[in-house]
Amino acid sequence: MKIAVAKETDAAEPRVALTPDVVKKLKGLGADISVETGAGVASGVTDAAYEEAGATIAASRADALAGADVLLTVRRPSPESLAGLKPGALVIGTMDPYGQADAIAALATANVSAFAMELMPRITRAQVMDVLSSQANLAGYRAVIDAAAEFGRAMPQMMTAAGTVPPARAFVMGAGVAGLQAIATARRLGAVVSATDVRPAAKEQVASLGAKFVAVEDDEFKQAETAAGYAKPMSAEYQAKQAELVAAHIAKQDIVITTALIPGRPAPRLVTAAMVKSMKPGSVIVDLAVERGGNVEGAIPGEVVEIDGVKIVGHLNVAGRLAASSSALYAKNLSSFLETMISKETKELAVNWDDELVKATALTRDGAVIHPIAKPAEAN
Repeated sequence: MKIAVAKETDAAEPRVALTPDVVKKLKGLGADISVETGAGVASGVTDAAYEEAGATIAASRADALAGADVLLTVRRPSPESLAGLKPGALVIGTMDPYGQADAIAALATANVSAFAMELMPRITRAQVMDVLSSQANLAGYRAVIDAAAEFGRAMPQMMTAAGTVPPARAFVMGAGVAGLQAIATARRLGAVVSATDVRPAAKEQVASLGAKFVAVEDDEFKQAETAAGYAKPMSAEYQAKQAELVAAHIAKQDIVITTALIPGRPAPRLVTAAMVKSMKPGSVIVDLAVERGGNVEGAIPGEVVEIDGVKIVGHLNVAGRLAASSSALYAKNLSSFLETMISKETKELAVNWDDELVKATALTRDGAVIHPIAKPAEAN
């Protein structure tokens, strides 16, 4: 059983799908690991570190993939970049499947079995495989660090002989994994933190981290969470009430971090141009949803813009801005999933296609698209 890891074809992606500690684990399961030279450099992992862990360094992508049973990847690869894999090889990574029917169909045509890690069900057994949580956690932390870097004042209160520096006021919008980590990080840096979310369960979580919860708590709010733990889209009436409350609150904040995403949908607009204008000059907004359309009006993907003295930070791939840490967690997510598809007796691949984890994440098999999310609308 050969497992391949290659450089990401997207030059803007610094993460790598396998780290040396996970190489050792997979070697113990009977795998041969082939890593393209330089694959881990942007994440701080040298070829020598991979070799020391037991991997073979391939001189090119073609050499790494040649005859491989499995390709581990961070981003969805193009069909052309899969040349050399065994027919039916497993390709495991984040596949961004929503609205990408043609791209997923192309993977099927390439005769690989593609698995989308972001579709992993949120059940106890799969917690260690949850790439969305592992990467969002780091993105939430990094968002606060980026905000502090752009903010021209100190975060904590400081009492000096020359006077008192007041603490920064930080407001986190969306209290999922990224938001909760942002709250915790901002608190550690000494800010006065508040947060909002449309899910009732978030109120207690926010309070447990020492932040103030801000939301319109009506009947709709009490039913605003899906069985999977995601936020439901809210009615226009609720959004208007929440926007009014948030607008008054934002005007008093120094830092705003937005994290709201709904799987398969454009990011909801949470901060309007009027709200941005209401903030004090020198304030900072970090939009973690900018890649999905953005929560903040005026945010530009990949840029830090300034509007009326307020900076709007729109960094892409925020988890990738901590490439070493995010790669380490991501590699463990992938290897934990792959381990469920390896026979401990034969040390060969033995995919159970009826396993709930496999059924939830498998996009393609035997030259066909098999997941409803990835099929054209007329085919669903």
